[in-house]
Amino acid sequence: MADSGAEKKRVVVIGGGVAGSLIARSLQDEANVTLVDIKMNRKEFFEMPWAALRSMCDPSFAKRAVFSHSEYLPRGKVVTSAATDITETEVVTAKGDRVAYDFAVIATGHSETGAFTKDEKFTQYQADHETIKSAKSILVIGGGQTGVELAAEIAVDYPDKKVTIVHRGSMLLEFIGETASNKVVHWLKQRKVDIILGQSVDVNNAKDGVYKTSGGQTIDAECHFICTGKPIGSGWLKETVLKDCLDIHGRLMVDSNLKVKGRNNVFGIGDITDIPELKLGYLAQRHAGIATKNIKLLMKNANDNNLNVYKPALPLSLIALGKREAVAQFYCISCIGRLPGMIKSGDLYVGRTRKQLGLLSE
Repeated sequence: MADSGAEKKRVVVIGGGVAGSLIARSLQDEANVTLVDIKMNRKEFFEMPWAALRSMCDPSFAKRAVFSHSEYLPRGKVVTSAATDITETEVVTAKGDRVAYDFAVIATGHSETGAFTKDEKFTQYQADHETIKSAKSILVIGGGQTGVELAAEIAVDYPDKKVTIVHRGSMLLEFIGETASNKVVHWLKQRKVDIILGQSVDVNNAKDGVYKTSGGQTIDAECHFICTGKPIGSGWLKETVLKDCLDIHGRLMVDSNLKVKGRNNVFGIGDITDIPELKLGYLAQRHAGIATKNIKLLMKNANDNNLNVYKPALPLSLIALGKREAVAQFYCISCIGRLPGMIKSGDLYVGRTRKQLGLLSE
């Protein structure tokens, strides 16, 4: 009897982040799935990015938020080599793999470098923790969600430390609106966090723990953490068959079915897409769900025109402020404190994400 596995369609998922991991896991029973992790260091593990800042202050938290791709993808194949090219039929990796596909999913999010293995990541978190624990003064560069959440984690866990945020923008968390931003500023200042807006810092010019801002201010800090935006993970696509599918910002243009524009068997999901909405983890997971359904339909009938449509999400933002509090923004309504904190801040959705990937909550 012929192996029924040979009849399965080949799906290559490029990018092992929030969106890529979920769609790979969701398709592993219906298709021959290969996951290629695009990260420059050939990352062999999955990490919940929204749990990273908590893990820096409490490394034990990372034990549930970081795990190998193989743990949730037992029936798929994992290639730990960065994708360097995609043709009409294959994905090519840095180490020379040529992985044929019937369907490809681009989920490369933002570019970053760092640890290769889980253990290296845990070691990195432990090192960050020791740095935070031993420092009396800490500089956080960047006042977006990452910078604010890190400053809040430190301020709550180590109220005796001097924390300073420097942000080049005119207000913290520009994307949530002025009222909500002002509430966060008040919350941080109550915890003795200094905030410097409209300025930047060149850390390369720091001497003996003294940093100078672009506005001429000096900041004494024993360590710093850079929490500015990361580049979109589309650089590798610029010399491929998908080069004309990138917009002027480097984002991958997709249609309402999440297919890359002009392509019938290539999908784009997650932060790399040009969908006009905030780039948040739960939205990347929504992308994965819609794309999964559409690929399953097309595997049964390549001419199926009754595909699921993705509708950009309502503007809901939720930013954790330590383990118990948060700020929430929905349209023009915002609130801060324990109520929104009950939704996100305690577990940071770690248990829910593990369940989505078929893993035990603990």
